[in-house]
This record gives sequence, structure tokens and C-alpha cells, in this order.
Amino acid sequence: MPVLITPAERSQDTRVGAPAWREAAKAITQKAHHLTDRCGQEAVTMWQPKDSVRDPHVARHLCRAAYILPWRFRVEMLKGGGTLEKPPPGEGVTLWKGKMKPPAWHARLPLPLHRDARALQTAEVVHAHARGARLTAARLCRAQHQINGQLRRLLRQREATDRRLSEVRKGLLINQQSGKLRGYRPKSEKAPDKADSMLTWEKEELKGMKRKMEKDMEKSEALLKALVSCRDTLAFCCKERLQAVDLMNQPLDKVLEQAGRHSWVNLSRVPSPRTQGQKTPPPDPVGTYTPECATALYEAKRLWMESKDTLLEMTKNEEDVREQQQEISDRVCASLAQKMRETLELEGPLSKRHLETREKLDRPLVRVYQRHVGTQLPEASRLAQGTDKLQRHISHVEKNLKELLATRKNLTGSLNCKKIGYEVDYNVVRLRLRQRHPHVCYEQAQRLVNDWDPRTPPRVESDAATK
Repeated sequence: MPVLITPAERSQDTRVGAPAWREAAKAITQKAHHLTDRCGQEAVTMWQPKDSVRDPHVARHLCRAAYILPWRFRVEMLKGGGTLEKPPPGEGVTLWKGKMKPPAWHARLPLPLHRDARALQTAEVVHAHARGARLTAARLCRAQHQINGQLRRLLRQREATDRRLSEVRKGLLINQQSGKLRGYRPKSEKAPDKADSMLTWEKEELKGMKRKMEKDMEKSEALLKALVSCRDTLAFCCKERLQAVDLMNQPLDKVLEQAGRHSWVNLSRVPSPRTQGQKTPPPDPVGTYTPECATALYEAKRLWMESKDTLLEMTKNEEDVREQQQEISDRVCASLAQKMRETLELEGPLSKRHLETREKLDRPLVRVYQRHVGTQLPEASRLAQGTDKLQRHISHVEKNLKELLATRKNLTGSLNCKKIGYEVDYNVVRLRLRQRHPHVCYEQAQRLVNDWDPRTPPRVESDAATK
């Protein structure tokens, strides 16, 4: 049934539609405005800086003014009184006309080129990993080459030290031969002298040199094994790193040159002044520079420094031992030569005297004088007395003669012994000079000692005295 409106009410509101209908229409319109604003805000927030956060309790123009304030150029005062406007630091696009530098904006939704961008990012990650693997492999390969160089130098020094050790052992054999050969001297010449003391001193010094050389050989052998193990570890790590590099478009040395590092082990090398060397990256278990590679390079660096010091020490010891051994051998030979000169000085010359003949009592002058009686000469009695005295003297002289003969025999035997001693010392000097020659190896000297039978009796003094 229709509702009748009074005239007063009809004069206040001329609208025909019902209030509920109008409120419903207003609600729909307001909802559409809110939806439009929200969609606009969401569309704008899809492309904006990462750190843009709007406070819902602050007006939009105030938020915008506070947000873009860091983007504006900064004014700096110069010394002359002028000003200079500079853009703020950081990434972004510089708007010189508007004097602003907003940061880089990022889209929150995939763009039409999203697939291509992700492919480029993946390729960049793969290429970065390949570059890192190639650079690490270059470092490992260079360290391996340097360790190989140290191995070659250490092997050459070990050969030199082994030759010197062989010379020291040969010197001990020469000392042993010298002692055995001097044992063939006659008993009267075997009195201990300074030559024997020099041989004993030489033996002790050579034993000390031998222990020193053997210690160097043992130390170098342990270091050699460590270097070989380190070289194998570097080769394995390098081969493992190169698995990520299918195509090597440039040599490893070029990679190191581009990185500005020519060596990661040899610290004595001066870096190139043209390029700024890259720092060694931190180890990454899932990266290109793994902890195993870092440990291998650190061990290579430590062994390189240790082998360098060992090589210097071995070279110095080898040179000192060579000079000391030569000096000792010369001193021993000089003492033996002096003993030979002293032996020659004790060998004096021998002389003999002829017996004189005297006249007898039956000479012609005495026979003529004794033809008369009473002309007896006192010569006979005096000769008888003289004969008695002479007989006693002859007995005494015979005794002295026996002593002289015995002394002469002793002197002759001593002279022969001196000659034998001189020959023995001379042979010892010849033996030492011949055996210490570099062409005589240790095995030859050892065979000479082993083939020498010390039970062979020397020449006896009686045989030398009868000659």
C-alpha cells in the first residue's frame, strides 16, 4: 500500500529515492574508490627500491618528502668560498637536471625478460665458478712447479753430499790403510810418534764429519719424502679443480698474470708493479678454493721455506767438510814427510881403516950387527915385554872389537830398519795421495782394505841385516 507524505516532509527532502537505496549506492562507490587506490598502490609497489617502507600513520606527501631527501645532491663548501653539488654515493641513476640520485629499483614480479635474465645470472655464476676454479688450478700448478724445482735442487744437493760422504768414508779407509801399512815397520821403528798421533786425530775428525754428513742425508731424505707427498697432493687438487673447466682458452700463467699474482709459494719473488695483486680468497668448502687446496698451498709454502734453509745448510756443510778434509789430509802427509826427513838425517855414512905393517927383528941391519959376541941388542927383551903388553892389549882389543862388531851389526840393522821405515812412510804418503784422488771410488778403496791380509809377516830384521 503506498505511503502518504505530509507536505512538511515533502518540502525538506525532494529526493525520490529511498535512503537505504542511496546508502547502498554510496557504499558501492566508496568501495570502488578504495579498490582503485589499493590497486594503484600495489601496482606502484611492484617497482620500487627494496628498502621503501611507508608508514600508514603518516601522510603520503610527508613520507615522500622524507624518503627522497637522501636522493638529493649534497652541497659542499670549497676553500675559495664557492660551493659544489655532488650526488650521494652508492648505486643508482643520477638525474642531473633534477639534482637527484634515486637508488636502483627492483621489480617484485617477473618481467617479460625474466627467463633471459635468469639464464644470464646462471651463466654468470657458472663463469665465475669456472674462473675461480681456473685461478685456483693455476695457483696449484704454479706451486707444484716450484715444489718440483725444490725437489730437483734437493736431489742435486743430496748427490753432492753423498759424494762428499763417500770421500769421507774413503778417507777413513785411507786412514785404516795407512795404519796397517805403518804396522809393517820394524820393531825398532814402531815407537809412537807424532805421525801416529796425527793419524789418530784424523780418524776422529773424519768420524765426526761422517756423522754430520749422515745426519744431513737423513734430514734431506725426510724432507724429500714430504716434498714428494706435497707435490702429489697439489697435483690431485689441481686435477680436481680442472674438472670444472672443459675448455682452457688461455694458459695458466696468463691467468696468474691477470690476477696479479705470479706465485703463491715463493715469497722472495717481487710482485709485478703494473698490476695490483688479488688477495688470496678465504677457504670455502663448496667453492673453488676449498680448505683442502688452502692446506695444500700452506704446506707447500712451509716446505718450500724449510727446503730452502736445508739446502743452504747442506751446501755450507758440504763445502766446510771438503775444506776441512783436505786440510787434515795435507797436515797428515806433512807430518809423514817430516818423519821421512828425520829418518834420512839419522842415516850416517860408514868408514873403514886399513891395518899398518911393521918391520921384524930379522931385517938385514940387525943381522949384520949381531955377528960379533956381546953385541946383543935390548930390543928382544923389550919386544918381549912389549909383546906381553901387546898381547894383553890384544885381548882387550878383541873384547872391544867384539863389542864394535856387535854395535856395527846393530847399526846396520838399525840402518836397514830406518830404510824400511822410510820406505813404509813413503809408501803411506803415496797411498794417501793416490787414494784421495776423485777418480778413486769408495768401492775400490774398500776392496783394497778387504783384500789386504794383515797376517802377512813383514820383512824381518835379520834378513835385512845380512844383506
